[in-house]
Amino acid sequence: MIKKDSKIAEVIEKYPDTVEVFVEAGFHCMGCAMAALETIEEGCTVHGIDVDEFVEKLNKKRKKD
Repeated sequence: MIKKDSKIAEVIEKYPDTVEVFVEAGFHCMGCAMAALETIEEGCTVHGIDVDEFVEKLNKKRKKD
C-alpha cells in the first residue's frame, strides 16, 4: 500500500504504472535526486496538491497491476 510517507522514487520503482498519476499531477522530476529523498506528502505540499486525494489515486492505479 502506498502511504503519505512513501518515498516517490520507491513508489515509482515498485509500481511503474503510477508514473502516469505523477505526471498528470505535475510531478515532472521523478528521476531527480529529490525523488529519492522526498515523500509523497512533501511532494504534494510543494506542488499544492491534496495529499489524501493523491495517495488515493496512486493506490487505485496500483491495484490495477
